[in-house]
Amino acid sequence: MLSSPKQYHITTFGCQMNKADSERMAGILEDMGFQWSEDPNQADLILYNTCTIRDNAEQRVYSHLGKQARRKHEKPDLTLILAGCVAQQEGEALLRRVPELDLVMGPQHANRLQDLLEQVFSGNQVVATESVHILEDITQPRRDSSITAWVNVIYGCNERCTYCVVPNVRGVEQSRTPEAIRAEIEELGRQGFKEITLLGQNIDAYGRDLPGSTAEGRHQHTLTDLLHFVHDVPGIERIRFATSHPRYFTERLIRACAELPKVCEHFHIPFQSGDNEVLKAMSRGYTHEKYRRIIDLVRHYMPDASISADAIAGFPGETEEQFANTLKLMEDIEFDMVNTAAYSPRPGTPAALWENQLSEEVKSDRLQRLNHLVNLSAAERSQRYLGRTEEILVEAQNPKFPTQVMGRTRGNRLTFCAGDIHELQGKTIRVNITEARPFSLTGQIMVPLPCG
Repeated sequence: MLSSPKQYHITTFGCQMNKADSERMAGILEDMGFQWSEDPNQADLILYNTCTIRDNAEQRVYSHLGKQARRKHEKPDLTLILAGCVAQQEGEALLRRVPELDLVMGPQHANRLQDLLEQVFSGNQVVATESVHILEDITQPRRDSSITAWVNVIYGCNERCTYCVVPNVRGVEQSRTPEAIRAEIEELGRQGFKEITLLGQNIDAYGRDLPGSTAEGRHQHTLTDLLHFVHDVPGIERIRFATSHPRYFTERLIRACAELPKVCEHFHIPFQSGDNEVLKAMSRGYTHEKYRRIIDLVRHYMPDASISADAIAGFPGETEEQFANTLKLMEDIEFDMVNTAAYSPRPGTPAALWENQLSEEVKSDRLQRLNHLVNLSAAERSQRYLGRTEEILVEAQNPKFPTQVMGRTRGNRLTFCAGDIHELQGKTIRVNITEARPFSLTGQIMVPLPCG
């Protein structure tokens, strides 16, 4: 334990899994007696939780790290930690590049932060990137919200998409037991949280590595079973999950989402490309026809469901005609939201070594065209909310307009309305939508619902 309260600062790059990991590491630091500092330059310990999915995210990390490494020359007792996927990927090479680092730790080691820091405080420079079985999470995360919470259900990924570095840096799939997950959600319910998001790099693979199957031969631990198992936890009003893989997205899962009242009608199912040859080169394991069938099934069971996705522009070898197939898929499906990226070669991935890389100009041009379509589609999908009354779970005050509160529809559209945050936070309210923008809505409060 520390004798006097020292301050820490965490900067998080990347995905929801990283945000969840940062919350857990912040919880560990506070258990050790550290206090949060908003200003990294006032902190005694700085932790960068990093992302390597794209090159620009990685470069931003090095820029931040350089500033603090220089500061360490004036403040030798500053503790510098690089965590997450860049740490896992680069390992000891980081110490040669930034010798001021005290600790380099991969994502599988997030729960071991206290043990690792004790080694650092004993005078060691530590690298923790070996593959480990992830310890069951008994830490209390310092959560960024008091209303919505992330709950990890499966770590790692066994897929081998040719562009993706995640399996290399986050390791093989490791599912938590349903009992451990439910216990965490029950505790969140007791603490007053209203919404949980179940998280996994490939959440539909949940349970494949857990022992046990039913008399019919079906595995008894699937995401569908987990949704049924945690659905009745007291206090929790909404359940979401991400990220899905089209290869494992079953009709049984879709039907469960339609039948279970707490599961929100929002699905994040990346398609990455609308062309079968490109999908094959990506090793995605499905065709655009299969992807379309999944969306048709979702809309059959839940006509109003929101669909969001991820897409890559300018994958190696992608022709103009193949890119046109991606645009066509987007036009046909009309997504609520698509996260887009120009292809970025990542170290240790097969596609990075291919000779048919496209120029930055082509990638940039395709990304712009993709984004134009994303905005059109989002604007079009938002229009359906106009004049409707939506249930909004109030999460926070609007930082731009303090007289407004903000929350999300069940379909995950950010929604603003006039109201007092002290009175409404954590409540589910009915809002009549009066204004629809591509990615957010504005409305007026109707009579509050009795729940909440």
